[in-house]
Amino acid sequence: MGATGRLSIMEGAMTMIGLFLLVLVWMPCPLQAEDLGNLSANPFDADSTANPFGKGSPFAPNGINNPYSPYGSPFSNKSATNPFATEAPKLYDQQGNYRGKLSANPFDQDSTGNRYGRYGSPFSPDSLNNQYGAGSPFRSDSPNNPYGRGWRIEGGK
Repeated sequence: MGATGRLSIMEGAMTMIGLFLLVLVWMPCPLQAEDLGNLSANPFDADSTANPFGKGSPFAPNGINNPYSPYGSPFSNKSATNPFATEAPKLYDQQGNYRGKLSANPFDQDSTGNRYGRYGSPFSPDSLNNQYGAGSPFRSDSPNNPYGRGWRIEGGK
């Protein structure tokens, strides 16, 4: 095999690697979480779950207010309304800090529906159910503030 044969093999390999990288860049990444809007009492914010014409629409295909979507169905394992869901949507504040799972599951330690857990207790400073802590309607980043942005909801990966 001469030098020309080796060169054409190298060019073919480089072309294949280049095509592979091009396909990898253009392929959608399934590891990204799905944006489900913001858990907020603000009815004027388009990303708020309190806005019936935005992310809070009962007709949104992946909305938490749609009883037929994976995130709003009372039977889905990814649902915020299923009391036995284990893959409920996750909550993050505007700084990116984890704030628990938006779930009705009273047994999940990260659930906002667990009255004895860190994110569901009315006495925990990290809970949205604490009217004097993270859930205060007077805090600008609180989900209970009718003029704020609330917390970001992310669906399963």
